Amino acid sequence: MVSGRITESSIHTRVLANLQRNLAKGAKIQEQLSSGKQLNRPSDSPAGTVSALQLRSESLTSQQYTRNAEDGMGWLSTLEDTLASSSTLTNRARDLTVQALNMNSNGALAGEALAAEIDQLRDTLISQANTRYLDRPVFGGNTTDPVAYDKDGVFTGNAYDPSQVATTSVSRTVGSGTKVRVDLTGTEAYGDDTNGLFKVLKDLSASIRAGDRDQLSTDLGRLDKASDQLKSAVSEIGSRYNRIAQMKTSAQDRLLSVTSQLSDIEDIDLPKTIMDMQLQQTSYQAALAATAKVIQPSLIDFLR
Repeated sequence: MVSGRITESSIHTRVLANLQRNLAKGAKIQEQLSSGKQLNRPSDSPAGTVSALQLRSESLTSQQYTRNAEDGMGWLSTLEDTLASSSTLTNRARDLTVQALNMNSNGALAGEALAAEIDQLRDTLISQANTRYLDRPVFGGNTTDPVAYDKDGVFTGNAYDPSQVATTSVSRTVGSGTKVRVDLTGTEAYGDDTNGLFKVLKDLSASIRAGDRDQLSTDLGRLDKASDQLKSAVSEIGSRYNRIAQMKTSAQDRLLSVTSQLSDIEDIDLPKTIMDMQLQQTSYQAALAATAKVIQPSLIDFLR
C-alpha cells in the first residue's frame, strides 16, 4: 500500500482553507447580527425564501383589506350619522304637522309659522342629503357630480339597480371574494321625487297654508311612510357597518398571524445568534493557536 506524500505546502494550503471557511462562517453570523435577518439572499434558504415571498404577498393583501374596510366604515359612518340626524328632523316635521291638525281655523299666523319651519326643515334635509365623504356625495350612488340633489330636492345622482350592482353602486373588497356595498342612494333613503320625503314636506307646507285638514291628514300618513323608510335605511347601514367591522378584525388577525410566521422564517433568534458568534470567535482563536503549532518552522526560521 502506497501512502500519499504530505508536504509542508499541502499542510499550509489545507490549514489556510480551513481558516478561510472559519472566517466565512463568522462573517455570515456577523451579517445576520447586523441585519437582524437569517435570510439575506435566496441562497441562504431557497425553500424559506419561497415561503417568505408567499407570506409577504398575504401580508400585503391583508393590509389592503384593512384599508378598504376602514374606507368603507368611513362611508357608512357618514351615512349613519346623516340618516340619524335626518330622522330627528323628520320627527320634528311630524310634530309640527300634528300641531297644524289640532290648530283652530283662526290660526292663520300660527299656520304660516308652522309652514315656514317645515320649509326650513326641508331645506336642511336637502342639505344633509348632499353630505359628502372624501369629496363625493354619499347619497349620489357612483355619480361624479358634486351633489346628489338639486336645490329643489330633485335627485340628480345615479340610481341603484340590484341587477347591476357592480356598475350602479360603490363597494369595497374587504375579504377574499367578499365585497360590501358602502353607499346608499338618496331614493333608497329619502324616497323618489314623487312620494319621497322632500315632496311630502313640500305638500305639507302647502296644505298647512291652505288650511286643508283632509289633505294634511293624508300627508301625515305619507310622512310616516317616509320616516319608516329612513329608519329602515339606518338599520341597513348598521348591518353593513357591523359586517365590515368584522371583516376588518379578521384581516387584522390574519395580518398578525402572517407577520409572526414571516418573522419565524426571516428573523434571527438574537440570543442564539449572539451565542453562536461567541462560539465562532472562540473556535477561530483555537484554530489559529492550533495552526501555529501544526505548521513546522521552516529553514529560514532555523537560520535566524
